[in-house]
Amino acid sequence: MKLPHWPRRVFAQLLLSQTVVTVGVTAVTAGLFLAPVSSELDHDAMQRALSIAQATATDETIARAADARDTATAQRNAEQIRLATGASFVVVTDLDGIRLSHTDPGRIGQRVSTDPEPALSGRSVTAIQQGTLGRTARGKVPLRTADGRIVGEVSVGISDDSIRRRLLKMLTGILLCAAAGLTAGTVATLVLARRLKRRTHNIALADISALLVEREAMLHGIREGMVALDERGGIRLANDEALRLLGLPGDCTGRPIAAVLPPGRLADVLTGRITGTDLPAVRDDRVLVVNRTATTEGAVVTLRDRTELESLVRELDTTRSLTEALRAQDHEHANRMHTLLGLLELGRHEQAVAFISEQSGSHAVVAARIAEQVQDPHVAALLAGKTAVAGERGVRLVLAPAAHLPDAVVDPRALVTVLGNLIDNAMDALAGSGRLEVTLAAAGSTLLLQVVDSGPGVPEELREQIFEEGWTSKDAPAHRPRGLGLAMVRRLVERTGGRIVLDTGPLGGARFTVELPEALLTAQLVEA
Repeated sequence: MKLPHWPRRVFAQLLLSQTVVTVGVTAVTAGLFLAPVSSELDHDAMQRALSIAQATATDETIARAADARDTATAQRNAEQIRLATGASFVVVTDLDGIRLSHTDPGRIGQRVSTDPEPALSGRSVTAIQQGTLGRTARGKVPLRTADGRIVGEVSVGISDDSIRRRLLKMLTGILLCAAAGLTAGTVATLVLARRLKRRTHNIALADISALLVEREAMLHGIREGMVALDERGGIRLANDEALRLLGLPGDCTGRPIAAVLPPGRLADVLTGRITGTDLPAVRDDRVLVVNRTATTEGAVVTLRDRTELESLVRELDTTRSLTEALRAQDHEHANRMHTLLGLLELGRHEQAVAFISEQSGSHAVVAARIAEQVQDPHVAALLAGKTAVAGERGVRLVLAPAAHLPDAVVDPRALVTVLGNLIDNAMDALAGSGRLEVTLAAAGSTLLLQVVDSGPGVPEELREQIFEEGWTSKDAPAHRPRGLGLAMVRRLVERTGGRIVLDTGPLGGARFTVELPEALLTAQLVEA
């Protein structure tokens, strides 16, 4: 005989198992309920019989009849009580246990079939006993005269048939309730199974396990960050790359975004308060591109790290600026050569010599002055290049006379990023004309730098907003988004425990003041 197979589909397994569980629970519940009900009905019948017996024993007429062994009076009164109460029997005996009343008159004068001694000794008794009228619930009490003498007993019985009829009536209701519960449970199981069938697309349990394994391998193998959010904004899943890019703790699952990320643009993009495609955001010193896709039960967020690409784009911008500067210098050099040729052709040799000396020395003087004041080669090279670019753009970039930077910078790359972004923003604000002044000062291990321009400045109400990721007042070029430079600068500064302040400078434009503690090596460390 071939045994039936356990179903492979998830919904079928659920339907079968839940049906079996529902039937089993209903049967056990009904059985557990019926067991004490039968005992309770017996107890109730015994108490009812005892109450009737106690009420009968208070009848002085019956007590006097028992004392005088007056069977006629005892029988008449006992039968009246039996008919009135619905008891199976009301038996009155004398002190010897001889019946003075009975539902069968032929048994009057005979000794009772059960032991009368407990009641004749003055105790009330309840019991389920087998007697001449069958199995009954009995209550027995002593029968006393007005002066307190025990002259017999009163025994009242409730037929077991009446108890069973009550039980059957209750059993019908219990079974109906059990059937209703079983039906409701089966219907609920069927609805749940059908819903699960739709959710699981009727695939087998083994297939679900394989899909989960493949999903885990795929999520943790891809080089893009992925975060799955529930409908309340809590993190349901985050792969290894997302944990790295966002700096999330390993136990972030189940926690809301606000609990693991600081307030800002990145948190707003992840929670959907800011919408769009390929949205730029900054996390520490990383530049991220974020996309959020809503689902039926939340959202899925993908993250791409474009920090290196952003650095390359900035280098490309710098190279392009230098190329434009070289092209302009080529034109300027041609003009100078034409001027020099004209002076020679006119025979003005002394003016030609002076012209050559002036042109060749101006750039060398600027570079020498920068190298003298700024001893760190990275920052000096940045300032020399920016000075040349600024000159070609019609902006005069100068280094403050008191500026000084020793060759003791702890992180030259971070300093170049901060200073380069501030200079670029200042040159954009000047729009081809104006003055830009850079100040560098060392105070122990703390570095202070200022970038001041003569541009239009920044309104006071926007001085916090310009540091937000994605905010810009300029049109973004096609190759990269804007609104990241100042946000990255503030992150770099605050990460080292420093601060950046924006106000109005002495040239009338914006003044950025940056304080970087522990940015310089102390003299002892430099000597070591």
